[in-house]
Amino acid sequence: MAAIEFDHVLIAVTDLAEAERTFAERHGLVSIEGGRHPGWGTANRIVPLGDAYLELIAVVDEREAIESMLGRWVAGNATASGHLLGWAVRPPNLDEVAQRLGLEAVPGSRATPTGEVIRWRTVGVDHVADDPSLPFFIERAQGAPFPGAGTAPVATVSRLDIRGSSDALSAWLGDHSLPIRVLAGSPGIASAVLAGEHGQIVLGEPPGAA
Repeated sequence: MAAIEFDHVLIAVTDLAEAERTFAERHGLVSIEGGRHPGWGTANRIVPLGDAYLELIAVVDEREAIESMLGRWVAGNATASGHLLGWAVRPPNLDEVAQRLGLEAVPGSRATPTGEVIRWRTVGVDHVADDPSLPFFIERAQGAPFPGAGTAPVATVSRLDIRGSSDALSAWLGDHSLPIRVLAGSPGIASAVLAGEHGQIVLGEPPGAA
């Protein structure tokens, strides 16, 4: 049976160009231009991590973003250095997840710099904006390229440290073997731990922080 897989971490930043420089200089993490999200007022850059990725996301159209739940979520949490906003997982069957949770799958898309439109569906984004310890679920359209692929990754995901309720997370995810550790505290991502070419890279709090 196919297993649920880690997909990506959203990192809300105030300026994509500055975030590009900061993540490269501070962490050795090189990002590529992603594109615009129609209707959300946001755009992104992608840090490829092989079978996963980091999504640097920022508001680029305030008037459009204020009309969008995701746009408001990004705007309300973005920082210059990057805020660990949320995370996503890939289930074997998105429709089964939607049925289990009693939610609907919602379509999304972004336009790449070349004009190509990449499409996907998600479940649970509205819920995780209120409880960022929980991931949302994503399924890409057939044939859509995976953002984490295409270039050789300089790091891979070792673990996510999540603050919140382990019972709530287990009920939301169902059966899984994801590399996560649940800590006490206000719901959210405490840290993303990556294995880099030159050692461990920690985004957020140091591992083991109380």
